[in-house]
Amino acid sequence: MIRRNPCMANIRAGYLFPEIAKRRREYAAKNPGARIISLGVGNTTEPILPHTDRGLVGGAERLGTREGYSGYADEGFEELRRRISDVFYKNAFGIDEIFISDGAKCDIGRLQLLFGAGVSVAVQDPSYPVYVDGSVLVGAAGGWTGEGYAGLLYLPCTGENGYFPDVSKLPENGLFYFCSPNNPTGAAATREQLSALVRAARDRGTLVIFDAAYSEYIRDPSLPKTIFEIDGAKGCALEVNSFSKAAGFTGVRLGWTVVPRELVYQGGESVNADWTRLSATVFNGASNIAQYGGLAALDGEGLAEIRRLSDFYMENARLIREALRKLGVGCVGGDNSPYIWARFPGRDSWDVFSEILEKCQVVTTPGTGFGPAGQSFIRFSAFGRRVDVEEACARLSRM
Repeated sequence: MIRRNPCMANIRAGYLFPEIAKRRREYAAKNPGARIISLGVGNTTEPILPHTDRGLVGGAERLGTREGYSGYADEGFEELRRRISDVFYKNAFGIDEIFISDGAKCDIGRLQLLFGAGVSVAVQDPSYPVYVDGSVLVGAAGGWTGEGYAGLLYLPCTGENGYFPDVSKLPENGLFYFCSPNNPTGAAATREQLSALVRAARDRGTLVIFDAAYSEYIRDPSLPKTIFEIDGAKGCALEVNSFSKAAGFTGVRLGWTVVPRELVYQGGESVNADWTRLSATVFNGASNIAQYGGLAALDGEGLAEIRRLSDFYMENARLIREALRKLGVGCVGGDNSPYIWARFPGRDSWDVFSEILEKCQVVTTPGTGFGPAGQSFIRFSAFGRRVDVEEACARLSRM
């Protein structure tokens, strides 16, 4: 029989969110009458809005006709790539620099395959687990040490440093994963902070993988929605983004990655050319039906729907933040992101998770699942039905 991939042995058992689901099931089995409300996983709950939904339906109907049928579209519909360039980047990119995908998380996994094992990797601490776990799976990081994975550089992002890392510690000629607005802390980087990141990345030869999946939740007009608002970013960064949280496409699966032509390796080779080659090898393109929905989401009416949907979740975030503050719980986020990062000093995150579940029948996300700096924190997600969020906020007073 074949041997097990040693990288699988290095990764800790139980991805964060399945572990939360398991504990929820165990609690429900012991308390069959409990009505559990989730403020944990970042999965959207509201129906896709009508104009965008008509784009999906129309796309499906079009594929049922001789004239409208289409097959593989590996890099994505040209019109969708043009519209993304127009709406999000002021036409700063050609269609050969924008690649349509089945979601940002999936593209991050393919990027990890692209850069492979022989690269130094740094992450924000705390950060979205796929940056870390995916790096372990491709061999760019080693086994669990008890405080993190061997060979992975954790750059703390805490209240003491404004939830922005010390960029002087970026790995030379390595990768750095950066998410703004951040999952889980909800912090959104300022223009000055992103400028410092770009300068440091160019000085140290670091390639920044910038995750902008929550950019449509930014409400402060002074905050950048993309790293490409910063001069020089095309030479040191690529960007992943998604329709999941903006248009409610978590179950539809549609995203994109921007890989500038200027982005080159240490030896001068094109990252864009390699990404094109790898994508064509392991990916046959996003669903054509999903892409028709994406086209509808990015016209005038669709963009208005995106704003209404994100406003709805931002009101949920406001309610959660206010409920926590009434309890004297310190928290950040919820103003330019759908996540609230709540601090419970001196306590273990999983213990707080269990207490909230047992006393309030509310599921949250323990901060330690996002990295060592997440210890003593809990992430609250604003993705929920309004009636459930209001009920959950009322129950939090039981703590």
